[in-house]
Amino acid sequence: MPRKRKSSGLDDLLALAAMLPWWLAVALAVLAYAVLHHYAGGQAVATPAQPGQLALDHLLKMLATIGQYLVPAVFLLGALVSVLGRRHRQRLVAQVWRSDDGEALRAMGWRDFERLVGEAFRLRGYDVIETGGGGADGGIDLKLKRASETFLVQCKHWQADKVPVNVVRELYGVMSAQGASGGFVVTSGVFTADAREFARGCNVELIDGPALKKMIDAAQGAADEGASAAVVATTIEPSCPRCGSAMIRRVAKSGAHAGREFWGCVSYPKCRGVRPLD
Repeated sequence: MPRKRKSSGLDDLLALAAMLPWWLAVALAVLAYAVLHHYAGGQAVATPAQPGQLALDHLLKMLATIGQYLVPAVFLLGALVSVLGRRHRQRLVAQVWRSDDGEALRAMGWRDFERLVGEAFRLRGYDVIETGGGGADGGIDLKLKRASETFLVQCKHWQADKVPVNVVRELYGVMSAQGASGGFVVTSGVFTADAREFARGCNVELIDGPALKKMIDAAQGAADEGASAAVVATTIEPSCPRCGSAMIRRVAKSGAHAGREFWGCVSYPKCRGVRPLD
């Protein structure tokens, strides 16, 4: 993964704004303008007998005068980046979903792979923070939030080599240090047998290329079915008998009940709770 370049304060502010929902970034832009504009138009409170304080007040007022336009502009740019970024992530998910052979997953670059994984977890109901990996976070690419729990994710866009056990050990170490509830290692390739064996006892879920494809198919299919159900549903959606989450209409694709509708948990495949459709 490429080394990060040093960023300025405005770069960091833009990155923060881009991580926020677009409406929140717009609201912060309005708030920043109101606060800085008020300060820029205020009167200096220092007396001539306090030249140092007077000089500081003038400096702060000058910064506020500039910042009242610059800071809101950064927040508004971040809102635009947030909107465009979300659309790009949704397109990545749709591309992989439509690719029956998984070629779209194998063809994308490492950065788009991280975006794809983040969006896949969003579709599963997590709040996602993209950390970028490779820094003081121990190489963690995503942080997931659900209720009061935190989960850590490492993305390995490896195709030629198998992901070894030391990657899982490193993630487990960071999980312990940060008090995370669990973790995921996601790869476009496969894992070694040692990696799978170690993961069984440390609350780390390993998601290889085929499993990621199934996860995206299930999440995207659930989103589409949920959108359709919101329009045509005439019954109250039940809760999952296993985890208590909402349930959506699904259609059995194989087995003795192929073609029949049933209620399936929105957290599938993490939760496989089902109910018959009355």
